[in-house]
Amino acid sequence: MAVATTVLAEAGVGPARVEAEQLAAYVLGVSRGRLALAEDFTPAQYDRFMELVARRVRREPLQHLLGSAAFRHVEVAVGPGVFVPRPETELLAGWGIEQARAVAPAGHALVLDLCSGSGAIALSVADEVPGARVVAVERSVVALDWLRRNTAAGAAAGGRSVEVLSGDVTDPELLSGFAGQVDVLLCNPPYVPAATVVPAEVAEHDPAEAVFAGPDGLAVIRPVIARAAELLRPGGVVGIEHDDSHGAAVPELFRADDRFTEIVGHQDLTGRPRFATARRA
Repeated sequence: MAVATTVLAEAGVGPARVEAEQLAAYVLGVSRGRLALAEDFTPAQYDRFMELVARRVRREPLQHLLGSAAFRHVEVAVGPGVFVPRPETELLAGWGIEQARAVAPAGHALVLDLCSGSGAIALSVADEVPGARVVAVERSVVALDWLRRNTAAGAAAGGRSVEVLSGDVTDPELLSGFAGQVDVLLCNPPYVPAATVVPAEVAEHDPAEAVFAGPDGLAVIRPVIARAAELLRPGGVVGIEHDDSHGAAVPELFRADDRFTEIVGHQDLTGRPRFATARRA
């Protein structure tokens, strides 16, 4: 373990000790919390462990190596072709869950998750608001495979089913049957400005269409705001994650559309602007 931690730390991968323990637990088939009680590696397991460490040094995402990502109270399968959900997005999901509980006291909220990717947000809402009807939308063929796999696994484990729709969220005809009916609309779209330098894990492994969105990073957010105004019922709410450079821009886009009130910018745990919310007038 000490060798792996040193190798990861020297490569700038961190927190090195935590990641080494996660990889070790994965190879040994135990939870990280029970790692101290596990048997030592067999020679084959040690070789496997060090192979994974070497791949992590080459900046392959930890979640790809483990095959899954934790998100709030759910676990989603991830790998090549789908965006790995980030911890900061849990804040948007948590806000949406609170809203879904509030706007429909009986729990029967209609919640849309646009640009769903792995389905982490949608599955979290379904898990924590059991009475909600949750619809997840994704356009990428590869990401849709991961989304369907995760929603099927959630349903098989006894969770509430999440409906999956294939389509481009900027298409004005998409979801037209839901117009004026949606209680909560959540979206973690691509939002990084095209010229931004991103870490190797992102540049080489996250799909570019899930990361970048035109020169200013707002190419998807603009039409999503317009779609939200059409889809939400009066009093319904929308939350959109954005780049930390968009702390003023996204609330201003909401204000420019006079169909919204109660426009609020939210920070992540590091104090950076992370998502904006609004209510349909």
